[in-house]
Amino acid sequence: MKSNLRSPASGVVIRQGLLVLLALLLPLWQAAAQSPGAQPEMAEAMRQNGKIYVVVAVIAVVLAGLLLFLISLDRKLSRLEKEVRDEQ
Repeated sequence: MKSNLRSPASGVVIRQGLLVLLALLLPLWQAAAQSPGAQPEMAEAMRQNGKIYVVVAVIAVVLAGLLLFLISLDRKLSRLEKEVRDEQ
């Protein structure tokens, strides 16, 4: 005879799924609440002064640094995996 009761684990999974969905939808609701034509004053001032290019350049350098770090980390990890595989 099968029971129609759900296991407690399924309730946890559903609750976690709802929390993830809510966490993903909240930023969208906030973005939709902003007026579509409004530009931040700071961005407009930086664009007029030409400083926005400095910000973009700094962000590009940071992202490039992160990419290079991840590539070097991947190479080191691959080398260690190969050493472990060769020892066995």
